[in-house]
Amino acid sequence: MTNPFLTLLNDKGTLLADGATGTNLFNMGLMSGDAPELWNTDQPQKITALYKGAVDAGSDLFLTNSFGANASRMKLHGAEKRVHELARVSAEIGREVADTADRPVIVAGSVGPTGEIMEPVGTLSHALAVEMFHEAADGLKAGGADIGWLETISAPEEYRAAAEGFALAGLEWAGTMSFDTAGRTMMGLTSSDMVKMVDDLDEYAPLAFGANCGTGASDLLRTILGFSAQGPERPLIAKGNAGIPKYVDGHIHYDGTPALMADYAVMARACGARVIGGCCGTMPEHLRHMREALDTRTMTHPPALEEIVDRLGAFSSQSDGTGEDAAPARRTSRRRRAAS
Repeated sequence: MTNPFLTLLNDKGTLLADGATGTNLFNMGLMSGDAPELWNTDQPQKITALYKGAVDAGSDLFLTNSFGANASRMKLHGAEKRVHELARVSAEIGREVADTADRPVIVAGSVGPTGEIMEPVGTLSHALAVEMFHEAADGLKAGGADIGWLETISAPEEYRAAAEGFALAGLEWAGTMSFDTAGRTMMGLTSSDMVKMVDDLDEYAPLAFGANCGTGASDLLRTILGFSAQGPERPLIAKGNAGIPKYVDGHIHYDGTPALMADYAVMARACGARVIGGCCGTMPEHLRHMREALDTRTMTHPPALEEIVDRLGAFSSQSDGTGEDAAPARRTSRRRRAAS
């Protein structure tokens, strides 16, 4: 039986995913240090508003408010025994929003990193990591998620453990990593490394894979080009931040305008991505512009690195992490205008 995610992707060719979870919830009153997942039961109307914000802006897919729903992270809030419940409720709320939409919308069950370092570098064993991911995935499936969605992973060992956890729950999934360290993940993985890792997962492999978060939209597109260069068979996901984070009046502000994110969306598709959304800083207004751009604009060639810089801003590092030609690191006047 074909997964609804693949069905919709095949029907539409390209899917618009959602934007930020944390940024939007902070704007609704979430305090720094609080667990967003507790709002699934304490403030369900705000989680409904979060999901509807993406759907009303034109998203074909949104992630549930369950990024930190694992025993390690929830233990910090005395809620480690509530992981399954919180994951389930996040998906139940999402299911209601999707089922009342006027078009097909995919509920993607968000699963983030455990927050611990896996063996042999750290102390988290493979078996325990699989157990934590399984618990979250099982809750998401029970709540009606169409697909699991692993995101912001840095270590290949954790990605593999999550793959097994999803398999144990019987939940098909997609998974992204964060390339935020000079073109590599924090644990040193390059874009080409990830393609090989995904292929090697065999029966545990995701339906789609890609990159999320990281630094700015420019860096993320360079990573997507790295994926595409390997000729992967699975659909690619691009979920970049809305510009670069800056401290403004004591708060983190992302400088990416809706117009910049519209350019990013069109360029991400030209780079080879078929599921395109935003990450930190991406608000419904950004998504509306991205939706319009994907529906009305075309780009027939993958952008050159210089074109990405000119349209979206400088890369944060000279190299994409693979030792190939260094990327330009200049900022253009166009970038400065976009950020103003």
